[in-house]
Amino acid sequence: MEIGIDSFASAMYSSRELSSVDTMEQLLDRIVAADVAGLDVFGIGEHHKKEFLDSAPAVILAAAAARTKKIRLMSAVTVLSASDPVRVFQQFATLDIISKGRAEIVAGRGSSTEAFPLFGYNLQDYDALFIEKLKLLLQIRDEEFVTWSGKFRSELKDQPVYPRPLQEKLPVWVGVGGTPQSFVRAGMLGLPLMVAVIGGETERFRPLVDLYRKSGEEAGFKPEELRVGLHSPGYVGVDDQRAIDDYYPGYKESWTKIGRERGWPPVTRSQFDELVSEKGVLVVGGPETVKAKLLRHSQALGGVDRFMFQMDIAGLTHQQSMRAIELIGSNVIPQIRKNG
Repeated sequence: MEIGIDSFASAMYSSRELSSVDTMEQLLDRIVAADVAGLDVFGIGEHHKKEFLDSAPAVILAAAAARTKKIRLMSAVTVLSASDPVRVFQQFATLDIISKGRAEIVAGRGSSTEAFPLFGYNLQDYDALFIEKLKLLLQIRDEEFVTWSGKFRSELKDQPVYPRPLQEKLPVWVGVGGTPQSFVRAGMLGLPLMVAVIGGETERFRPLVDLYRKSGEEAGFKPEELRVGLHSPGYVGVDDQRAIDDYYPGYKESWTKIGRERGWPPVTRSQFDELVSEKGVLVVGGPETVKAKLLRHSQALGGVDRFMFQMDIAGLTHQQSMRAIELIGSNVIPQIRKNG
C-alpha cells in the first residue's frame, strides 16, 4: 500500500494570524518533509473559496516539484467539469517535466460547486460536463494530434497538444464519492479509482468498489490494472490519546462550519468517538492504531493500493502536521510494508 497526504492548502484558521505567504510556505515545507520521510505521494485539492489557497493546484505542485526528489505529486481532485481539459493536460504535462516524471491527476466533479458559476458553467450539466471532459482529457493523453467534437467546447481538428509529459502515459485517476455510476464509469475506462470517504464506516463502500472491479474486468482490464485509492481524514500522533486531543477541537470546528453550509448538524463528541472507533472512517491515533486501521480498511474494501491522509482542515498546527509526517514515515509506512 502506498501512503500519502492530501492538502487543501487551508487558510481557514485566521485566529493564528498567518498570512497567505506564511501558510503557503508551511505547506511547501510539509511536502518537502513528506519527501524526506519517504511518503509516496502528496496531493493538492482544488477549491475557489476564501478559506483555501488551492485554486491553482498545478502551480503549488510545480513549486513543490522544484524542492523535492522522489515523492509523486498529484491533484486531489482537479474539478474537471469546470476546467478545460486541454489546459489541465498542459499544466500537468508541464508539472511532469519539472518533476521528472512524478505528476498524476485525480479528475473529479468536485463536492463543492463554486467553480461552476465562477467559470461560466451550468450546475445542471454537472454530470454531462464531467463525462465529456474526461473523455477528451484521456484522448489528449493518448494522442498527440487530437480530432474531437462535443457539446461544451469548440471542436479540435487534428490539433496537436503540447507539451507532452515525460511519462509515457500520464496517470489519471477518477475521484468518486458515493454514486454507483461513477464507480462503473471508472471501471469501464480501466482508470484507477480514488474513493473519498469522509464519514460513517469505510466498509459500506465495499459494494461500490466491487462494482468498479466487476465493470473493469467485464471491459477487459486485468485486476492489477484496477487500482483503488482511499482518501479519508486522518492524523498520527505519538499515542492514541494525544492524537485525539490534538485532532478533535479543530475537527469539530471545521466540520461544524462546513455543516452549516451544507445543512448538517453540529459535530458532537459521541459522533467523533464513533468515527475514530475500529470501523469508523477517521484514521486518527498512534502509529500502531493507525497501521491496524489502514490494514482493516484495506481488507474491508478487498484491497487498497493507496491511502491518502487528509489532515489540514482539522486545525492542526504546522508543528503537529510535521510531527505526523515524521511518524508516518518512520513508524506507519515500515509497519504497513512489513505486513505486505
